[in-house]
Amino acid sequence: MTNEELFFEVETRKHQQEVSKLLVKFAQLLLTRAMEHDNSKLESPEREIFIEYTPKLKGTTFGSEEYKTYLKEMKIALDHHYANNKHHPEFNTINCFDQGMLSPVTGMHLVDIVEMLCDWMAATKRHADGNISKSIEINEKRFNISEQLSQIFRNTTNILEDK
Repeated sequence: MTNEELFFEVETRKHQQEVSKLLVKFAQLLLTRAMEHDNSKLESPEREIFIEYTPKLKGTTFGSEEYKTYLKEMKIALDHHYANNKHHPEFNTINCFDQGMLSPVTGMHLVDIVEMLCDWMAATKRHADGNISKSIEINEKRFNISEQLSQIFRNTTNILEDK
């Protein structure tokens, strides 16, 4: 093996190890999120309110007027929930416009965004007429999400959906 080949082999292996290390770290962060997702719902003030409204929300269409009315009635629980869960765009809503962000999603990192998308997908299964494509469309407008990111969401749901 020539010196050039040896150098290439060593550098490629080092690069592979570095990418592997970063992917494992990312996966560990996602696993932590999976274990801790929505723990605040099990505590007051969220628990009592979600106990009352979860059955009501199940019978609604996401984004409908009835759905929005229930969300207004749940304000105390939702304010607490959003303040304690970074995977919700509302976590960043308070400061995003002060910081010049056009969308609260801009203040998130990829771990937040992956958890958010998985949360949206799971939430659609809680509604009789849930539809992740419609949910992405509604949330694109609601949170001023770029068309490019929305398309990435659609691409990702295609590989995650149960078929």
